[in-house]
Amino acid sequence: MKSKVNSEIIQIIDSVVRDKGIAKAELLKAMEQAYQMAGRKKYGQEHHIRAEMDQNTGEINLFRVLKVVQTPENNFLEISLEDASSRQSGVNIDDEIVEKLPPIEIGRVSAQIAKQVIIQKVGEAERAKQYEDYKDRKGDIINGIVKRIEFSNIIVDLGRAEGILVKDQQIKNENYKVGDRIKAYVQDVRKEHKGPQIFLSRTDNQFLVKLFEIEVPEIYDNIIEIRAVAREPGSKAKIAVYVAETGIDPVGSCVGVKGNRVRSITNELSGEKIDIVVWDKNVAQYVINAMTPASISKIVFDQEKGRVEAIVPNDQLSIAVGKRGQNVRLASKITGWSIDVLTEEQESVKRSEEFENSTELFMKNLEVEEVIAQLLSAEGFSSNYQIASADDSTLLSIEGFEQELVSELKNRALNIIEKQNEQIIVQLEKLGVEQELVDLLELQPEYILKLAEFGIKTIEDLAEITYQEFREIVPEDIISREEINKLIELATNHTNG
Repeated sequence: MKSKVNSEIIQIIDSVVRDKGIAKAELLKAMEQAYQMAGRKKYGQEHHIRAEMDQNTGEINLFRVLKVVQTPENNFLEISLEDASSRQSGVNIDDEIVEKLPPIEIGRVSAQIAKQVIIQKVGEAERAKQYEDYKDRKGDIINGIVKRIEFSNIIVDLGRAEGILVKDQQIKNENYKVGDRIKAYVQDVRKEHKGPQIFLSRTDNQFLVKLFEIEVPEIYDNIIEIRAVAREPGSKAKIAVYVAETGIDPVGSCVGVKGNRVRSITNELSGEKIDIVVWDKNVAQYVINAMTPASISKIVFDQEKGRVEAIVPNDQLSIAVGKRGQNVRLASKITGWSIDVLTEEQESVKRSEEFENSTELFMKNLEVEEVIAQLLSAEGFSSNYQIASADDSTLLSIEGFEQELVSELKNRALNIIEKQNEQIIVQLEKLGVEQELVDLLELQPEYILKLAEFGIKTIEDLAEITYQEFREIVPEDIISREEINKLIELATNHTNG
């Protein structure tokens, strides 16, 4: 069936193939489907119609397809083996035979349908191609032009597709207009019916990392490693860097000659100030580095609470805290420790209060004289548990302490802890904590109680807690990260099993 309409359709297909870069076979298949629809409309919807199109001439041939069966149940779709054999030799059950149908004249309506199908298939092919082009761009920085702004979301023209920069991924003090150039981080690429959804971000920490990779060759080449990032987008950021090789200044490399490298990144981020600090395996030194530009006099760790006290001279307090607490807040994020800033004077007052409180505690609970309680406090002891679990040699190193006294102190501390644990066990029973959970945790009763008060009373509850939540309740010196993760995994397996 060759006509002017067919020639026009072939011209359209060739034009689309040339301009859009879509495979001709896909468009021909779409056209055949369109003519199949026209054929079924002509000969009846109950038939299985197949169309074949000549890619050069546009000639269309229509066929009716029948399946060979022993006993037909649907005469529109099936044919008996006997009848099929009379028409075509060598056929078997489940074969198909085709009958060429008389050509039909494709009118204006059918031609229009065909064109619409081409448009639809072109759209589908373009969307599939867009997804293939961008699916591996996740995690990259991409450039585009602001195409339009919808409900505070920025739609970005990326060339072959559009990206979306939603409001909460935009830097607050930035204002873009249609036609502005924009650089963003590809956070995600999703395949959806209406086309690939490319989600962009300018606030993601990885955007800052990628900018440093572009500006600092040593980072791109993995000579310098970025260990941690904390940002308050558009305002201030801290980035921790590490280099294994000696003789390389990681901070200097990132800053660049006369600050040109970091300045380029700051300009891209609308003036976001960036502190580059050296990551250190020594946590105390790392915290000191992270508190830049403040000078730190002393670091005091509270493992049980997961907190750090940074002691600074009086004139460094405002620098250490930063504007609206920003400096210490970012330092906490980048190190993973909650940091409290104290002046040397405040720290002195606090230590005096702690000394008095622990002295009073030991005098009351251990029933010792004030001088012994003061000696224990002066050595850093602050709880009965610390005394009960201390090595004899540690206590014997205190001036005036002998073995008899050390043994008595430890026994008294143990008796107090046992009584406290008995009371805690009663509280756990009242809270309905399952014994199976207690056996699994194998923690000191006081920490099991803290978990129970948080809402962890069964193994199923434990399966839902995050590592960070667990760590905030139970300090690192009591249980390690690996042990926490193993407990949560065991609880999850128990729940799912």
